[in-house]
Parts: sequence; structure tokens; C-alpha cells
Amino acid sequence: MDKKQTSPELSQAELLPTQGEQVPANPPSRKRQIAGDSDDDKPQPKRARLTRKNLALFDKMGKKKTSQDSITESQKTKTTLTTKTTSTTASGFALQAHKNGILDPIGSKPPANLEDLREQHARSRATVSPTESEYKSYARKVARVPNEATMVVETSRHILKEYDDGAYYQSFNRSFTGFPDDVGFNDGLLAPQPDFVEGLEMGEYDPFPVDEQVDGAVLYKDNPRSMTLPHLAGEWKGPGKNMEEARLQSAYDGAAFVFARNQALSYMGKPDPPGHAEVTTFATDGTTLNLFAHYAAKTEDGTLEYHQCRVKSINLIDSHEDFKDGYKHLRNAQDYAKAQSYALKDQLKEHYKQQRGGGLHPVATGVPPLPVPGIEPLDAYEDEGDYEVVEHQPVHQPTPPTSSKHRSGKTHAHHSHHSHSTPHSSKAPSSTHSSTHNSGGKRKASSSQSSHGSSAPVSKHRSY
Repeated sequence: MDKKQTSPELSQAELLPTQGEQVPANPPSRKRQIAGDSDDDKPQPKRARLTRKNLALFDKMGKKKTSQDSITESQKTKTTLTTKTTSTTASGFALQAHKNGILDPIGSKPPANLEDLREQHARSRATVSPTESEYKSYARKVARVPNEATMVVETSRHILKEYDDGAYYQSFNRSFTGFPDDVGFNDGLLAPQPDFVEGLEMGEYDPFPVDEQVDGAVLYKDNPRSMTLPHLAGEWKGPGKNMEEARLQSAYDGAAFVFARNQALSYMGKPDPPGHAEVTTFATDGTTLNLFAHYAAKTEDGTLEYHQCRVKSINLIDSHEDFKDGYKHLRNAQDYAKAQSYALKDQLKEHYKQQRGGGLHPVATGVPPLPVPGIEPLDAYEDEGDYEVVEHQPVHQPTPPTSSKHRSGKTHAHHSHHSHSTPHSSKAPSSTHSSTHNSGGKRKASSSQSSHGSSAPVSKHRSY
């Protein structure tokens, strides 16, 4: 029976043909018959039955399409997210950095210890200065350098110091993958990626879990040997390139180090004296060398600003004397940054030790002598190698326990829950802190920090 003649009272199930049902021959209309209208021997498309097997097949086909759609959508999302952050070489970087509180040297205030830093950088060294032939060789090579990568190699091998210290190392052109996003100074910006950075590896802080306790301390993600809490970074530019861009990148690098340092000091409840800079960066194109000091300070409305101050600017190729001057200043800056890194590490480990032991440890026991601010690294670290520094001042060793007595009130406020042992617990952190001469304004103003401000500068200035 033709479907057109089927009574409307028939159910939908009765419309489907059975295996034994015969369809009248009607060749003209046979091509237009839908699947299931005929069981003719000619291959006809058939309607899939609603079986579990068929449903599983349809589900599998749908997942493939969804997966492809997801990949496409993921690519679109990735592209969108990339546009939300700005590279240090992008045109909008300078404006965003300014909005985030990163100041240029014109807008920055000189650090309180600027003259001390300049004196330290200008000190004579025990090692032999570069000869005139070495200077001429350097000047010739710089004049022929074709690009930035070659400039990094040529200048670093001539003027940078290398330490014979397995725990203190250098890294070139590596992004700070472990640095937290959007902490203020880096809002909307890609992670810093200095051309050069120098510091301690994370294992030197053991057993203190520095990666868990100090934001921004560990630079590289998922790396147990990651550089941690460095105090020195450098930026290069090739011949004829924009040194202002290098200066801006240095400001960003310095802000990252200041942020991490202040987080470490905040963890211990011992901020740096207001306006003190302990982080150093440099920028060079092989011809000019600029050294900067960095610190952070709060404005009247509570906004945190990151200051960048020029410590020294030197032309490396004008004369042999200028070349020696730049060589000396940069290596002294390296020594100072290294001393700060070791001092902060020792402070954190000692503070952690006291916290775990209930603050009952005597002051000076187990605490290695730390460098006095403004002098070069101590022999205790045995890290000078072939570049041993001249100024050895034996008075630095008794300084920590002496100056720590003036800081007992400060630590008492921080460890009030250990009031029965305050006279002991207050000395160890204070002695190490006095030896460090730490950097920058604090990021978070806490009651304990504000109560310490008056005593901190006294003990630190006494070290000079």
C-alpha cells in the first residue's frame, strides 16, 4: 500500500515497513523514496536504529567535533590572553610601568645611602687593573660588534667578574617564570627577563622553605636550583640601539628584586631603613655603562613607588683610565650585591631556626659573620677567587652582637608571643640585619614594621 493512501488513524509505528512487506513497483518515484520505504535489492540509505551501539557511535563522532572546536577556541583564547600583557620592548610598556609605580631617575628620589654606595663602588681593588693593551683590544671589539648578542659576549668577558662559587651563579636572558603575576609593579606586564642576573640558588636557603614563605623570591618555576633573591641584574643594547629602553628594562628588573627583598624582610618583621637601596642594576651598550640603585617607598596616599637612581655613568672607550674606572665600579657593584644576597639568606635561615626552636637560641651561636655595609665580601665566604678584594676590615666581626643590643625592643615587638625569651631571640636577627644594610621601602606597612623604624637606621648607620 502506498503511504499516501494510508489512513491517518494508523500509528507511526505502522508506517514503518516490515521485512515481509512488498512495495508496489513504481520506478519513477523510487529514486525519491526515503530510507526504510523499501527493502529493494538496490542499496538505499537506511535510517539508523536507536540502539546502544549506534548511540555510542554518534557520541564518539560528537566528541571529535567538540575536541576540534575546543582546540580552535583554545587558540583564540591564547591569542586574547597574550594581548593582555605587554612586553618590555612593546610601545606601551613605559606607560604601563609608570602607572604601576615604576619611576624613572628624574621622578625618583635619591636613596638615603647613595653616597655610601658611590664610595663602595669607587673603592680600589687588590687585583691588577686592565692593561692599556686590554683596553685597546676591548675598544676595537666593541667598534666591530654587529648585534646585541655579540655585545653581551664581548663586554661580559672583559668587564664582568666570575665567581668561583658553585652556589652563586649567573644566568643570561631568562624569563622569571616563577615570579607572581599582578603584584602591583608588574600589573599587565610580562615577567621580567633581564639579559643578565646573578644570585644564589634555592638550595642554599635550606631548610628554610623560601619558595613557600617569600613571594617573588624564586625566579624560575619548578626548578630546585632556581636563582633566588638576587640583588644584581644587567641589560645590554647593541650598537646604535636605544639605551633609554635598556634603562627602562633595568627599572623593571630592579623593581622585581626590591619587591622580593621587601617580602623577605616583611616575613621577618624587619624592614630596611626608609629610603635605603640595596638592589643594583646596570645598562650598557659597550660604550656607556650606567649603574642604578633601586628601592621602594610609599607615598602619602599609601601608593607604593619603585625608585631608580643613577649611581654612576661611565664611558668605557674614551680612555684607558675610563675603562679601568668602569671595570672597577661594575665589579665592586657585583661584590656588594653578592654580599647582600648572602646576608639576606643567613638572616632568613636564622629567623626560621629561631621560629622552629621557639626563639630560645642564643644570639651569636651558629650565625656566621656577615659583611658590614659598604665594604667588599668577607673572606668567610671564600668566593673571591682570582678577583680578591683589598679592603679587609677586622672590625666587622664583633659588630653584629654590639649593634644588636640597640635593636632588642624591635624584635620584642615582633616576637611578643615568646616574651619569656625576648632578650635572646631579639639579638640574632638584629645582628644579621645590622650587618646587611638592606634595601628599599617596605611594601606592606604593618604595626610591627612601623614600630621598628626608629631603631633600624641607628644600628645600620653605626656599621659605617
